[in-house]
Amino acid sequence: MPTCRSTGAALLVLLAVCAGCAPAPVPSPAMAPGDVMTLLTQLSDDSLRGRMTTMPGAEKAAAMIAREMQRLGLEPEADSGYFQPVPYILRPFNLPGRIGALLPQLAPSFEALDTVPASRRRASVNVIGVMPGRDPALRGEHILVDAHYDHIGAVGDPVNACRATGADSICNGADDDASGVVAVLGIARALAKGPPPRRTVVFAAMTGEEVGLTGARWYVDHPVRPLSEMVANLEIEMIGRPDSLAGGPGKGWLTGYERSTMGDMLAQHGIPLVADPRPAQDFFMRSDNYALALRGIVAHTLASFNLHSDYHGAGDEAAKADAVHMAAVIDAAARAVRLLADGPRPEWKPGGKPEPAKP
Repeated sequence: MPTCRSTGAALLVLLAVCAGCAPAPVPSPAMAPGDVMTLLTQLSDDSLRGRMTTMPGAEKAAAMIAREMQRLGLEPEADSGYFQPVPYILRPFNLPGRIGALLPQLAPSFEALDTVPASRRRASVNVIGVMPGRDPALRGEHILVDAHYDHIGAVGDPVNACRATGADSICNGADDDASGVVAVLGIARALAKGPPPRRTVVFAAMTGEEVGLTGARWYVDHPVRPLSEMVANLEIEMIGRPDSLAGGPGKGWLTGYERSTMGDMLAQHGIPLVADPRPAQDFFMRSDNYALALRGIVAHTLASFNLHSDYHGAGDEAAKADAVHMAAVIDAAARAVRLLADGPRPEWKPGGKPEPAKP
C-alpha cells in the first residue's frame, strides 16, 4: 500500500497531466457588447462602400483588420506581413439585368496577370495573423479561425448585386460578414488574455467569398502553414442577429454538424452551438469552410443567420445587429476554439467528408 507521501506525489503528477490536457478557461466576456458594436460599425461604414473585392473599400477594411491583429499581438506570417496578396482578373460576366458586367475572377497566378490588359488586372488580400502554440508536442499543428471581410458593394459598382432600400444604395454587409470578422478578432482577444493555446491558431479574414470563395480557394493552394498540419477550421459567418430556431439570443448553429465529431465535442463541454436547423439551404457548401473541407480538413461554419430579408440588401446595417447576442456567440466561439486548440482532434464521421467533384 503506498504511503501518504507517495500518494500525494502521484496525485500532483496526475493533476499536472490533466492540466496539460484540459482546455484552459476562456476569460468572459471575450468582447463587451459596446466593443462589438464599435468594431462592427467601423467595418460596415458607408465609407467602405460595401467592401467589394478588389475595390478601395475592401482595401480599407483589410488595413483596419491588420491594425487590430497587430494591436492584439498576433504575429504576421503571410507573404507581406499580415497581407497575403490574391490575384484577380476582371472578366465579362452576364448578370440578370446587367449584361457584360466585369466580375473579379481568381487568376491562376500573379504571372497570369501579364496575359491580360493592365485595365483588367486586380489584386486583393487575405489578412492573416498567428498565435503560436505553447505545447512542444502540438504547436506544429494548427487551427484556422476565419471569416470573410468582403461584401457585394454598392449600386453603381462593377457588379450591381446590391438591392437598394429607399435612398440607401450601399450594401454594407454588417451581418454578412462584418459580424464574423468581429468574432474572429474577439476570439483572438479572448485567447490572448489567457495562457497561449497548446496548438497554434491561425486567424484569417478572407477576401472574395462573395465571388466564388476565391480568397479561401487561393489560401488552400498557398497556406501560410501546411494543410497537413491543420487540425480543424472554424469559420464564423452572419452572427449579427439571433435565430429562434437555434434557441434565440446567444445561441448559434454549426453547418454540417452531423458530418464530424466537432459538434459533439462542443456539446459535451456545454458550448451552446446546435445543428444547422435549415439543412435544405446547404449552408455547409456555401461558405469558405467548404474549400477546406474539400481538402479533407474538418471544417464547419458557425452562424446564427435567421434568413432575414436584408440578406444582400442595403438594409444589412450595423444598427440592426444585436450586440448582446453577438457578444454571447463570440464567447461561445472563443470557448470552441480553445477546445479545438487544447483538446482532442475532431474527426470526420463515416460518409461525412465531402468529396471533390470529378472532372
